Amino acid sequence: MLVIELGALLHDISDWKFSGDVHSGSRVAEEWLSGLGVDKSIIAQVKHIVDNISYKGEAEENTMKTLEGRIVQDADRLDAIGAIGIARAFAYGGKMGREIYNPDTKPIKDMTFEMYKRSNGTTINHFYEKLLLLKDRMNTKTGRMIAEHRHMFMEKFLEEFYAEW
Repeated sequence: MLVIELGALLHDISDWKFSGDVHSGSRVAEEWLSGLGVDKSIIAQVKHIVDNISYKGEAEENTMKTLEGRIVQDADRLDAIGAIGIARAFAYGGKMGREIYNPDTKPIKDMTFEMYKRSNGTTINHFYEKLLLLKDRMNTKTGRMIAEHRHMFMEKFLEEFYAEW
């Protein structure tokens, strides 16, 4: 339970999307946990979660090896979909100065991590490049159950978006 709690707490610390360094988060987590005297084996497990939790593109394999990591990863992915996920997508897109929608800009299929890092497509494209793919990438039965409902909600949102557009 401690690994799950620490992984949930620290999984986005010094996130690569903001720091530009894919290993910055695990280094910061290790430094902080070491300073608290946390056992090295626990730190190693938390570092694995931090280093492997992020979605890295449709073409990339999931590298999360532990059950604890898979649980935290499902929770993180569930946060990215559904009503809260939609709100987060538009908030992030706005912060990054991205268009909401452009019918001439098509979503990119089979994105690699390098492509995903450089992507600056529209927020609506982000649904097709990541958010709608997460349902099928859940690790646990509970995660899959919750994701199913949130996925359907996003599909309904997109239907309404296109109708209004």
